[in-house]
Amino acid sequence: MSASAQNSEPWWEEAVTLCSALIRHDTQLGGNGERRATEYAAKLLADVGLSPVLVESEPTRTSSVTRVPGEDPSLDPLLIHMHLDVVPAQAHEWSVHPLSGEVRDGYVWGRGAVDMKNMAASVLAVVRERMRTGRLPRRPLVLAFLADEENAGVLGAEWLVRERRDLLEGCRTAIGEGGGWSVPVGDGHRIYPVHSAEKGWAALQVKATGRPQHASRVTDANPLRVLGEAVGRLTTDRFPVHLTAEVELLLRRICDVSGVAFDPAHPETACELAGFERENLLSGLRNSAHATWLSAGYQSNVIPGEATAELDVRYLPGRWAEFLGELHAALGPDVEVTELARTFGLSPTSTSAESGVWAATRAALRSEDAVAEVSPFMLSGGTDATHLQRLGIECFGFNPLLLPPDLDFWSLFHGVDERVPVDSLRFSARVMDRFLDLY
Repeated sequence: MSASAQNSEPWWEEAVTLCSALIRHDTQLGGNGERRATEYAAKLLADVGLSPVLVESEPTRTSSVTRVPGEDPSLDPLLIHMHLDVVPAQAHEWSVHPLSGEVRDGYVWGRGAVDMKNMAASVLAVVRERMRTGRLPRRPLVLAFLADEENAGVLGAEWLVRERRDLLEGCRTAIGEGGGWSVPVGDGHRIYPVHSAEKGWAALQVKATGRPQHASRVTDANPLRVLGEAVGRLTTDRFPVHLTAEVELLLRRICDVSGVAFDPAHPETACELAGFERENLLSGLRNSAHATWLSAGYQSNVIPGEATAELDVRYLPGRWAEFLGELHAALGPDVEVTELARTFGLSPTSTSAESGVWAATRAALRSEDAVAEVSPFMLSGGTDATHLQRLGIECFGFNPLLLPPDLDFWSLFHGVDERVPVDSLRFSARVMDRFLDLY
């Protein structure tokens, strides 16, 4: 008898408990909580007879990989990759403490509730229940909790792919974060976008230079002014629309169920039909560059000789040169651009595995939501999939969540008052459980 049965509650309730517990582990970037959180997850798996392997790229930057047996050991193992690190949160901005994991008003609150401790909790709950009851998944699994995802995976997935690829031996297909939540469209329809492509990410430094001067001088030769004007030109209209195949498939599906004709010349209009998901879809139509850091000056009465900005860049996969052309045209000739770091994004592939994944996600979702539709799309953010694809692993974003129609879920990623509905966690665990029977 499973532990949940002994407690007279459904096994999937553990997903709620575990999500709250994982949030209480402080895994904010810049701290040292990753090791403790990864050890906690590893113990949960060891308690049901599994043998997690823990590795560190640097002290406290801990990842774990666990093999789970399947009913058919001849099938390639499915990699399920997750991360426990989170971006920092400012407690004074929140309605609840961001590390409380508080369950209130039908939600689990806290940093990581959306990105992505909810999926980690659901997967742990599913695997623990299966191991307790001897109900193996159809194929073997490889569960990877990867460090440093919020810092482009340098000390997590990128390091693991380079130094310990043996731990992922045999994996050809993977699921992870970045897709699978419900988008209500039309009259009673719900589409669950599953991401099969994602934008690349880059950090760029933009620098303006000049000669330091006394601030009393009348001059336009101020690097701060030059930099400010250049960065100020990085407006949305400077980056034209590019309609990729993955985004077009989703927008056409949204139009179909809404009874509206799709106009490929103006795909932005179709995004308006997606409600709260509008901003996410619009991000998939353009390259973008946003200044997130500024640095200049050392004395209030001195015009500095240098001013710098750091840009967060999201570019369409395979279109780096095209993006650079757009960027330099916007910035102008008076600044210098230096690449600090870059990932390549996720370019979709076409293999026999793909059709199996799509069929399994659709059937698993419909086991809990009769009107569920599935569509590929391109994620505007980045995930560890960008590193895993280097091993020839085909990656999909599938974290199934049935959401309230009035919840702006996308705004909660890295946002204030991050939270996930309790009922969505229960749904996620049940759908993931079914998916492991089907794929």
